[in-house]
Amino acid sequence: MDTQVKLRTYVYIDSLQPQLAEYMASVSQGFPPVPGDACLWMEVSPGMAIHMFTDIALKATRVSLTQQVVERAFGSMVVNHRDQSDVREAGRILLFNLGAEVSDRQECKIEWQEIIRGMTADHCVLINRQHRGGSMILPGESMFILECAPAGYIIYAANQAEKAANITLIDVRAVGAHGRLTISGREADVEEAAAAAINAIYNPSAT
Repeated sequence: MDTQVKLRTYVYIDSLQPQLAEYMASVSQGFPPVPGDACLWMEVSPGMAIHMFTDIALKATRVSLTQQVVERAFGSMVVNHRDQSDVREAGRILLFNLGAEVSDRQECKIEWQEIIRGMTADHCVLINRQHRGGSMILPGESMFILECAPAGYIIYAANQAEKAANITLIDVRAVGAHGRLTISGREADVEEAAAAAINAIYNPSAT
């Protein structure tokens, strides 16, 4: 792998779940995905290098650029397409040009995880004011919060959580030093979704 550019995050999602797809569309400055699209999230350091890889992916395949964030330390890109084969091909080409294997990506670590049960009305109001991109927590529901590093892996965790249980997606922050996920719902559903999200962090998809 090119020692000048390091692969921080590389994760493939075969089918975006409805809430996550709509959430991504609401915050994306690029071409928004729709539920069922496949997508690839890639993050490298230093940040400016992501422009080169974005250019490679868009010229070589039919994928659309969902989002690109360029920071000094980290740069991330998300591409999507209805056809999974196009997204997989984009990933193959990106890794080839980086001179990397999936195994070179940085291991994801959980920095914080917690389920808060029976949320109070005051607590819900504050969280709902802070996170206006997603849905709202209702008093009495349980809330699961998850923080990980690198940040990009939180997208896969959110998708797997939504697949696993009937929960509400409140917030997904996948850029910066840490990724953060907030979900809510009935206690049993939140517990099931939390288990799926944690498993996703430790076993991120690559194909």
